[in-house]
Amino acid sequence: MGPHLTIGHATTNGELAHTSNVPQFGLGTFLMSEPGECKKAVYTALDMGYKHIDTAMAYANEHEVGQAIAEAIENGIITREELFVTTKLRRPHALGFEEAKQRCQESLKNLGLDYVDLYLVHAPPENLEHREPTWKGMEACLLEGWTKAIGVSNYGAHHLDKMRSYATYMPAVNQIEVHPWLQRDALRAATEAVGAKVMAYSPLARGHKVNDKKLVEIAKKVDSTPAQAAIKWCLDAGCITVPKSSNSGRIGENLEALKVDLSSHIEAFQALDEHYISGWDPTSEA
Repeated sequence: MGPHLTIGHATTNGELAHTSNVPQFGLGTFLMSEPGECKKAVYTALDMGYKHIDTAMAYANEHEVGQAIAEAIENGIITREELFVTTKLRRPHALGFEEAKQRCQESLKNLGLDYVDLYLVHAPPENLEHREPTWKGMEACLLEGWTKAIGVSNYGAHHLDKMRSYATYMPAVNQIEVHPWLQRDALRAATEAVGAKVMAYSPLARGHKVNDKKLVEIAKKVDSTPAQAAIKWCLDAGCITVPKSSNSGRIGENLEALKVDLSSHIEAFQALDEHYISGWDPTSEA
C-alpha cells in the first residue's frame, strides 16, 4: 500500500550497493511506553495495511513491535517479506565496532527477527573517535545479513561529508526531523548528495503545529485534516515518512493522507517554513 522508494549505499567506486525497496509511508513508535500500547498500535497499523514500522532500542518497545509482527504474520495479515522494519543503535551504545554488532544482535532478539530491513545510528556518536569504528560495525551488520540496509539519524551535512573519508558503504538513509515548518532544504540536499534518502520523523512537529491557522486553511481547500496535509507534504517532498500514533482512529486517518492532492498549494507550504525544531537536534553538533 502506498508508494515505495529504492534505497542503497553509495560506494567508493560510484556504484549503489545493497539496494532494497522501502514503503515510503510507515508507523513511528516513539513514546509508546505504556504496557501493551505499542503492540496494539503496531498490530492495528499492520491490519490496516501499513508495511513499514519504525522503532528503536531507545524507545524500549522493540519487544512489543516484535510481538505484534509475530501475531500479524501468524494471522495471515502480512508476510515477513512484505514488511519493512527499521530500528536504531542507541547513541550511548555507539561506542565502536563490536558494540554496534552486539547491539544489532540484541535488537534482533528483542524483535524476534532474523534480520531488520534498516538499521540506523540514532545520532552521531558524541565521542568523535567512535564515529568511524561504529560505522564500520554497522557495515559489518550489513555484510552479515543482519540488516538489509544501514543508515544514520540526526546527522548534519558536515557529519555526512566526514563519512566520505571512512565509509565503504555510505548511509542509505538519514532520518531527521522534517515537516512544513522545518523543511531543511539544504540538509535534505546534502543527504541526497551522498546517495541517501531522507526519512522524516515528527512530520506533525510533535503535534505542536497541527492547529496552525495557515495549515488549517490549506487542509480545508484540499478536503483533508491538517495532519493529513502535513504528512502528505513530507511524502511529496520525497521523504520516507513515519508519523507516530497509538490511537487507532489516527492511525487510519494518517494512512488516508496518501490520497491528498497538494499540487495546487506548493507555494503556500513553502511559506510555512520557519525553522521550527520541535525536539532533539544533534544535526548542528560538532
